[in-house]
Amino acid sequence: MLNDHAKLMNAILVSGEIIGRKRLQKMIYIAKKISFPFQERFQFHFYGPYSEELTLRVEELCNMNFLNEVKEKKGGYFQYRYTLTDSGREFLSLNEIDMPFLQECLLDMNSKNARFLELVSTVLYFDNLPKVEVSHKIYTLKSSQHYTEDEIDEAYQYIETIKQKAKLQ
Repeated sequence: MLNDHAKLMNAILVSGEIIGRKRLQKMIYIAKKISFPFQERFQFHFYGPYSEELTLRVEELCNMNFLNEVKEKKGGYFQYRYTLTDSGREFLSLNEIDMPFLQECLLDMNSKNARFLELVSTVLYFDNLPKVEVSHKIYTLKSSQHYTEDEIDEAYQYIETIKQKAKLQ
């Protein structure tokens, strides 16, 4: 019944801690795009792919006391930290999730900054287009981020690296 909730809880558990709502959204989106069975639907939004379903699922998990969300004031904005509660760990121990290699992939993603994950997720969102068109979309839709061609190349390389981690460990 709560299988999709359990998958999200497992993702947070194997990540240790995820700092930032944007980071959480991008990590789940990237994991979904490289083959992990997350079911949330994503649409393109201001910061790249975004899932209202994922936001609601996080809220539900917090309300069930399975997920701990800590809101911290950081400069002129608030930042959120996500960890599993003891109740969440207990629930997961009774509902085993089998996603081999998810931990390696999410730990790698979690080590990247949110700006880079935003770029990677945007590249993946437009993965049906040729690279030159994807670059054009990034320059148009993400002009405020000032991504360079080198950063876009790095995003493509990272996607290949993370796909290998997902399948070839």
